Amino acid sequence: MDRDTEHGTRDDRAADGVRVLPEGRLSYGMQLPVQSQSTLYAEPWEAGAGPADLVEIARAADRHGFAYIACCEHIGVPHRLAAAMSTVWYDPVATLAYLAAATTRVRLLSHIALVGLRHPLITAKQYATLDHLSGGRLILGVGAGHVREEFDALGVDFARRGALLDEAIDALKAALGPEEFPAFQGKRFAFAGLGQSPRPAQAPRPPVWVGGSSPAAVRRAAVRGDGWLPQGDRRDQLPGQLAKLRRLREAAGIRTPAEAGAITEPLYVGAPAWDVGRRTLTGAPERLADSLREYKAMGVQQIQVRFRSRSRTELTDQMTAFAMDVAPHVDS
Repeated sequence: MDRDTEHGTRDDRAADGVRVLPEGRLSYGMQLPVQSQSTLYAEPWEAGAGPADLVEIARAADRHGFAYIACCEHIGVPHRLAAAMSTVWYDPVATLAYLAAATTRVRLLSHIALVGLRHPLITAKQYATLDHLSGGRLILGVGAGHVREEFDALGVDFARRGALLDEAIDALKAALGPEEFPAFQGKRFAFAGLGQSPRPAQAPRPPVWVGGSSPAAVRRAAVRGDGWLPQGDRRDQLPGQLAKLRRLREAAGIRTPAEAGAITEPLYVGAPAWDVGRRTLTGAPERLADSLREYKAMGVQQIQVRFRSRSRTELTDQMTAFAMDVAPHVDS
C-alpha cells in the first residue's frame, strides 16, 4: 500500500505498548455497516439505512460482548473509484462520538483513520475529546491510505505518505499522552507549549493500532503500534505475517506483544435460506467455532467479523446468535 521509506527506529517513549484486550481470549469486534458502502462488502439494505440503524447495531454490539465497533475514513472518493467504493464514508470521529452516547461498554475503533492528512494536534484534539466523552473507549486505528486524489486535494505528498504516517504516529503518542502541554520535534511536525484539554480518559494514552499488510505496514505496526489490523490477508498468509510482526517487535526492544487481529471470512450462523456466497462460513455454532479457533491458535488476539444479512434485523439476529452460541465455544 505505501512505500517502505524512512522506517527508522521507534520512538523511545513507547518502550512498552498499551494493551486493552483481555489476555487468553479471542476477542471479536466488527466494522459497522452503513457507514462505508463499498461494493466489496456492503449489503443491498444498507443503501436505505441511516443513523437509527447504526444506533441499534451499536447497541447490539454493546449488549453482546463485542470488543469494538469500527468506522473507516475517506475524505473524498474520485470518479474513477466511486462505482466500486461508493462515496458513502461517514466521518469516524462524528460517527463514533454519536454512537458513544448510545452505548456504555463497547470500544470505538477508527479502522482506519488517515492521520497523515492532518496535523497531529488536530487529530489529537478530536480523538482525545472522543476518548474523554466515551469514558476511555477509543482505539485509534491508523493507516497510510491508498487514494492519491485525497492527498493531492489536501496538498499532501502521496508518495511520502508512509514516512508521514510514521512521524504522525510518534507525534500522536506524545499528543495523546499524559502531558497537558505535550512536546514533539520531528522533520515535519513540531509542537511545544500548547496545552490541550480535555485529556484522554485512558492512561497513559489510548492504544494505537496500525492497519495494512504491506511490508512497511507490518514493520510500522511492530515498531510503532500497540496492535496490528491486517488488510486482506488470507488464513494461510497470517502465520508468516504474525511471525514477522513478533520478530520485528522483539528486535526493536518492545516488551509488550502487539495485539494482532484478523478479518474473518463472511459469516452466517446456521443454515441460510438464501445465497450467502461460496466464501461465507456457515453452519452450526460448533462448526463455526472450530473454524475460528484456528485464528487463536495462530496467535491472533481479536477477529473482526462481518455477517451476511438482508436487513438490519437479520444482522442483529446474527450478532446475537454469534455471541450466544459461537463465541463461548471459541475459547473452550
